[in-house]
Amino acid sequence: MLGLALALFFIPQISLAEEDHIAEAITHTKQAIDHGKQGHADVLTTHAEAALTHAEAGEKAKANAHTEEGITHLKQAIDEGKKGNAQMATTHAEAALTHLEQVK
Repeated sequence: MLGLALALFFIPQISLAEEDHIAEAITHTKQAIDHGKQGHADVLTTHAEAALTHAEAGEKAKANAHTEEGITHLKQAIDEGKKGNAQMATTHAEAALTHLEQVK
């Protein structure tokens, strides 16, 4: 009984944690896009890396095809940002945002 009670207690928190991580991933992805549009590939990369960390945590909490696709695009945004290609990195960040927003 105690085990069941603990399980029921933690289930809503896991769901909330997943939503919080996705919300943070969306916030950082939007910031990455804003900086990418300004040509700041280095700052875009920093925000995309933060978004990736949160997206991966959200994916661990609850697997979702949109989160997975968002992660793929965030990784591509990071790769392009590290190359200094702000325009292409922004394109990938925008694609990631589209998928992350569909998770909710």
